[in-house]
Amino acid sequence: MPLTMNDVDRFEAARPRLEAIAYRLLGSASEAEDAVQDTYLRWQAADVDLIEVPEAWLTKVLTNLCLNQLTSARARRETYVGEWLPEPLLTGDPMLGPADTAEQRESVSYAVLTLMERLSPNERAVYVLREAFGYPHREIAEILDLTESSCQQIFHRAKKHVADGKARTEIDEAAARRIVEEFLAAATTGRTEPLVRLLTADAVAIGDGGGKVPARAKAFEGALAVATFMRGLFKPSTAKRTIIGGSPDVYATTANGAPAVVAVLDGRVVGIMCLEVTPDGITAFRNQVNPDKLDRATRHWAASDHGSPLMEAAF
Repeated sequence: MPLTMNDVDRFEAARPRLEAIAYRLLGSASEAEDAVQDTYLRWQAADVDLIEVPEAWLTKVLTNLCLNQLTSARARRETYVGEWLPEPLLTGDPMLGPADTAEQRESVSYAVLTLMERLSPNERAVYVLREAFGYPHREIAEILDLTESSCQQIFHRAKKHVADGKARTEIDEAAARRIVEEFLAAATTGRTEPLVRLLTADAVAIGDGGGKVPARAKAFEGALAVATFMRGLFKPSTAKRTIIGGSPDVYATTANGAPAVVAVLDGRVVGIMCLEVTPDGITAFRNQVNPDKLDRATRHWAASDHGSPLMEAAF
C-alpha cells in the first residue's frame, strides 16, 4: 500500500534520531544518509498499519542495515589508502544528535568515534544504542536478536574498550577557541619548543587523505615528532598551495564537540583538524583532508555564521 502523508510525516519526525544513530554507528555522514534512505524505502514497502511501534521498527531496520554496512566496511578499509578517520561534523550539525548528557556528547566525540573502530559491529551497536540513546537492554536485545544478558555483557565489554583508550575532558566553545588560538600561535612561530610545551609526551598526529590528498600513511608519535610536523604543516609553501588549489583561511571552531581547526578555500572546507585535549595538554591531532568526507561540512559551513578567520591565506 502507498504511504499516506501521515506515514511520511511519522518517518520524517524520526529522521533526525535515525541519522544520529547511523552516524555514530558508521562514522560517516554520507553513509548514514544512505542508511536512513534505505530505511525509508523499507518503510515505504511495509504494511505500516501492522507496525505497532514505528520507532522500534525503524530503529531495528536501520541498525541492521548499519551492521551489514559495518561488516562490509571492514573489508573495504583493509584496502583504504593510509589511515581511515571518521567524517567530522561541525558544531550545530543536526546529525550530531542529542547532547543533553555527558555520555551523549562523548559518544559522538571524534576521539570516541575513532576508538569505536576497534569494536565489533555488535559491540558498536550496543554501545551506541545504550550509551547515546538510553535504550534499555531488553529493547536492544530485540533489535539485535540477542538475549538481554548477552547485550549487558557486550555493553560492559564495549564500554571498557572505549574507556581504556580515552581521556574524558569537556570543552566549551570559548575554551576551544582559546586552545586553538594558542596552538596556532605556537605552530606559526617557526620553532618547535613552543609547540612541544602544549603537547603530552605521547601525543600523536594522524591524517586521512583517502589517497586523494597527500597524508602520511603512518601516524606521527611523540611530542617532538608531532611538534616538528605541525611546524612544517603551517609553514607556507608553493607545494601546499598547489595541492590545495590556493591559500586557505584558517578558523577556530568545534567539531564533534572538541576544539578544531578548519581550513577554508573559496567557501570550500579543505581540512578539519580535531584536537583531543586532556588536563596535561593536547594528546592527539586528527586531520581530515579527504574531500569525500568534507562535503557535508562545506554545506554546513556555508549555512552558518563562523566569524572571522584566525589566519588569512595561511599556507
